[in-house]
This record gives sequence, structure tokens and C-alpha cells, in this order.
Amino acid sequence: MNTLSVGNLLRRPEAGAFLGLVGVLAFFIIFGSTKFLEPAGAASWLNVAANLGIVALPIGLLMIAGDLDISIGAMIPAGSMTIAIISGFYGLPIWVGMLGSIGIGLIVGLVNDYLVVRTAVPSLIVTLGTLFAVQGLMLGVSVLVTGTTSVPLTADPWAKFLFGQFLLGSFQVIIIWWIAITALFVFFIHLSPYGNWIFAMGGDRVSARNAGIPTAGLTIILFVLSSTSASFVGMCQAILFNSAQVSGGMTFIFNAIISVVVGGVLLTGGFGSVIGIFFGTITFAVVNQGIYFTTFDRNWSSLIIGVMLLIAVLMNNTFRHMALTYSPKKK
Repeated sequence: MNTLSVGNLLRRPEAGAFLGLVGVLAFFIIFGSTKFLEPAGAASWLNVAANLGIVALPIGLLMIAGDLDISIGAMIPAGSMTIAIISGFYGLPIWVGMLGSIGIGLIVGLVNDYLVVRTAVPSLIVTLGTLFAVQGLMLGVSVLVTGTTSVPLTADPWAKFLFGQFLLGSFQVIIIWWIAITALFVFFIHLSPYGNWIFAMGGDRVSARNAGIPTAGLTIILFVLSSTSASFVGMCQAILFNSAQVSGGMTFIFNAIISVVVGGVLLTGGFGSVIGIFFGTITFAVVNQGIYFTTFDRNWSSLIIGVMLLIAVLMNNTFRHMALTYSPKKK
């Protein structure tokens, strides 16, 4: 009868992320100004959240399953440079460059999965290796082919419309992609059997495999999703800004992990939610951009993010404990 009680809601994985978002919004409204929520102000943190959120979602699922992919730091500039070299430097159709960007994400995802599954080396170590390998590869190819580390790109109008335009003058169109992708993830993770399989993998991978769950196949899907999502973001950035650079993308690694943890996902795996990751990403973006709407010294932003992460970890552990120890009252 009381399935929607406050107690039941607080036991959900996204409870801490939602309360954290409300608290952060209240903080910047009080110490900043209402301009923070006006269209121009909202665009500043929604644009950050959208680019980060598309990467954070598959990273969160990997963490729920007990793995991690930090090669995304190289995949974002790799996606940008691939489409810029193919369609910008060589002048091939923009759709060829787009396929190239997604293709390199697919290849790196498969390589990560193969090394993790076949060698049993921790995914952190494997993806650290591919991070530097892809960085070096893109730098070497860019200099060898184009003679520079920055390549211009002029996208076709349809590609600009779908992937690289500003809506209402300030909002990047990638926000719509982020919302759509989040909706798809909510369906597959929380409304289909595949989600339960991923949570089972994070709880005990061996037991999940013994129970008939295709852990190897799911691991492939998760690593491919992670790499292709990062290359997709890089591709969109190249189309939006009409250029690509070899550098950049490294901050996405820690920012994505912070967003996921703030969103209620445990580093030990087996617990979390897509909605929580969505809220956690917005929370991080608000903190990251909100300080510019206050009179605080900008140098304090890192401190605020650090304190926020610590509080979020403590809150999420509390809510997880509530969820695991809860027993319904007997009638």
C-alpha cells in the first residue's frame, strides 16, 4: 500500500543523487543568482552535462558490472580526429568520417574486451594501456598524415543540424541525444532482463556465469558501448566546433567517474541506477559551472567538487545499507 513512501524512495540507488542535486541547486541559487536557472545560465551546465553524460552512462554500467574503462580519455579526441582527417583533410563525404569515428570506437572496445576477458588482467590496467596506445596512435597518424595536430572540418548541413548545432542560440543539440540515450538505457537496464544480468555480474561474476548469464557477451557490449559513446561525443564536438585536436579528453576520465559515483554507483559494483547516473552528471556539471555565477574565488571549485564527492559516497553507502537491510513490516 505504501510502496511510494518516503522510506521506500530513499532506499533507491538514485536517492542520494537526487538529494545531492537539489542541495547543489539550492546552494548556487542562494549564493549565486537566479540567472543560474535562466536559459543562458542553464545552457552552460546542461551542455557540459550532455557531453559528459553520454560517456558517463556506459562507464556507470561497466562499474555496476565490476569493470572500468579509462581509455575514454583517448577515445574522445580519437573520434574527433578521425572524422576531421577523413572528411576534413581528405574531403570524403561526412558520413564516411562519421562511420570512421564510430568504427574506431568499436575496434578499441573489442580490443579492451578481448584483453580483459582472455588475460584476466584487471580492466583498469588494460584500459590504461589502450589509453596511452590510442593517444600515441592518433598523435603519430595526425602528424604523419596532416603535418599538424589540429585539423579543420566543414560538415554538411544535415550533419550540422543533427550533431553540431546550437538550439535557441545556446543549447547544444547533443542534449537531445543525451536524453534519448538515457531513456534507452533506462529501458534496457531497469525494464528488461539484461539489466538484472549486469547487476548479477557486479555482485558475483562467477556465480552469474554459473547461473547461465552470458557474462562474456555482456562484457563485449559494455566495453563497445563505452568506447563508441566516447568517440560519438568526440565526433559531435568536431562537427560543432568545425575542427579537431589531438589533445583533450583526459578530464572526461575523472569527471565521468565522479558523476557515476555521485549518481549512486558503488566502486565495488553491483549497485546503482541509470537515473542516478543522470542526476549525478547534472550535479557535477552544476558544481563545475555554478561557481561562475557566484562571487567565490574560482580556485575553490576543485575543493567543492572534492567535498561533494566525499559526501556523495557517504550518502550512497547509507542508502545502500538501508536498501540491503530493509525488511517489510509484517501485517
